[in-house]
Amino acid sequence: MSVAPSLRQALREAAAALAAAGVRSPTVDAELLAAFALGQETERAVSRGELQAAIVLGAAAPAGLADLVAARARRVPVQHLTGVAPFRGLELVVGPGVFIPRPETEQVAQVAIDEARAVVADRGHVLVVDLCTGSGAIALAVAQEVAGATVHAVELDAEAYRWAARNVATAADRVVLARGDARTALTALDGMVDVVVSNPPYVPPGAVPVDPEVAEHDPAVALYGLGPDGLEVPRGIIAAAARLLRPGGLLVMEHAEVQAAAAQDAVRRTGAFERIGTAEDLARRPRMVVARRAPVVADPPTTQPDVEHSRS
Repeated sequence: MSVAPSLRQALREAAAALAAAGVRSPTVDAELLAAFALGQETERAVSRGELQAAIVLGAAAPAGLADLVAARARRVPVQHLTGVAPFRGLELVVGPGVFIPRPETEQVAQVAIDEARAVVADRGHVLVVDLCTGSGAIALAVAQEVAGATVHAVELDAEAYRWAARNVATAADRVVLARGDARTALTALDGMVDVVVSNPPYVPPGAVPVDPEVAEHDPAVALYGLGPDGLEVPRGIIAAAARLLRPGGLLVMEHAEVQAAAAQDAVRRTGAFERIGTAEDLARRPRMVVARRAPVVADPPTTQPDVEHSRS
């Protein structure tokens, strides 16, 4: 009868196997999978030291850990194996068919949250729209962190929409989820929205992601932004924001590091925005365009020709 290895030994062997497979964070991933196999709350168990406590107490390796590590070594995302993804203190349910939220998008959410809080401080309530919501990460973060916020989230893809619906179910009083094309949705809110935030697909067609976790497991519809520069969908998002935002409302849209100038130009070309700039993520990379909806200029009144003068 074989004896299960200790948790400490299993973690050491798991980290080595994941490193050999090219996983970027082998030790962290091994710990997350061990916490999951132990029935702990993955990220929180690791951060609170529950996993370390189990190691110190001489716990045996949990059943199923070896299979989880083998799957991760095949570059299945750790979030698909545990079924959850952390985002700004949230634990979102995720799996095949939905884009896994990234840490860099947390700063995009932060810019939207800061603006939403400022609007609430001024007016008591804020209306936020999250276009291309995916798992619902940004929408839920705003709803959780901004008292007085109502958030409308839009997702077109059927699989992603199902994941978003599961996530927003606990915040149905604050997050309104709609399935539809982000470029044309929510016309009833035209000119009323305080903040439009989006992490749309923006990868150019020829720029296949290097990491297998992304290239093989994130849905293509959430990655590729169409057009030769990958900005066809983002341009549609910008046009939608121009339609939805009230004068003075804020647009925050994520893009690739190399698209900063092109994203600014796309916003500028609408003629609907002012104070157009680029904000950085936590790694100091230019990763989002930020702009204010300019005041709507009314068309000048048409003047009737002076009939008598025109006859002379």
